[in-house]
Amino acid sequence: MDTHIQDAWSVDASALAADATPAEKLRFALRYAVLAPSSHNTQPWRFIVDGDTVTLNADRLRALPVADPYDRELVISCGAALLNLRVALSRFGLAYAITLFPSPADPDMLASLRLVPGGHVDTGLADLFDAITARVTTRLPFSEAPIAPEVGARLTQAVQAEGAELACVHAHEARVRLAEWIAEADRRQFDDPRFRRELAGWIHSSRHDDGMPAYAEGLSALLDFASPLVSLAIRTFDIGGGVAAAHQALATGSPLIACIATSADDAQSWLAAGQALERLLLTGVTEGLTASYLNQPIEVESMRERLRVTLSIDGAPQLLLRLGRGPRIAHAPRRPLSDVVS
Repeated sequence: MDTHIQDAWSVDASALAADATPAEKLRFALRYAVLAPSSHNTQPWRFIVDGDTVTLNADRLRALPVADPYDRELVISCGAALLNLRVALSRFGLAYAITLFPSPADPDMLASLRLVPGGHVDTGLADLFDAITARVTTRLPFSEAPIAPEVGARLTQAVQAEGAELACVHAHEARVRLAEWIAEADRRQFDDPRFRRELAGWIHSSRHDDGMPAYAEGLSALLDFASPLVSLAIRTFDIGGGVAAAHQALATGSPLIACIATSADDAQSWLAAGQALERLLLTGVTEGLTASYLNQPIEVESMRERLRVTLSIDGAPQLLLRLGRGPRIAHAPRRPLSDVVS
């Protein structure tokens, strides 16, 4: 793994000077914000700092027009980064005020956060701080040991705290049915050569700062191709059947499949879903859990309504993921901070 990737994940709060100014603490907190998860590890965010204020902007150049034509997952990813920033600021004892979508003329400006001296600090968020650098996305099988009801309740509370809804699927029969739908969605997506080309662009051995490198643990196994050939194979061949079978097995064997939903289905809801996602993931880390994403039935629009009805969700499904206890794996790469913060 490249040194700068290791450095990104080994950020140490003790490196922050005791006499750092609030503005310096704000810039330091962004080192934690950029460790958020994102679809295809695109890291589609930009932060602009001006004294005691930072704006979070969507980087549409890192969009996924085939898998995510409305930039829903892009905004969700930015929401996860915003939650990490809130957690870090709370850990550093800094209160803040957030204005969402502060510029009607600029839809790429998703949030403006300003430090508020003497304001309220969310100690509940601060408790999640150490989980930021421990969180990983694990694409390998989980233990089938069930997740305790009280842990599930804490995950639900984490999502609800950010204004979203969580539907949890524990029962084996229900997981089997969802796993079949995930496989069906995989096959539909891989039938589309445009989807395969887009995915291949983000899975390549030459990617070091972003994307899903072909050497990523578990990835070549899922695709059943030797690492140097993964990108070429995805681009050239319809391997949806193999991917579908692999994802179906992962979903069936995971003790919990969870769906995050929101009452509305607009950019503000997507930003809330991203914050709910990261709060759930960090809470899961504190409980010894890890996760990976199975969003295919949501990305295939014709299957999204079926998922909503089956899970008895009142709002719009935004994310589908599996949670459990799995092996420790390497962190995904990160872009240099200078590329995303100005």
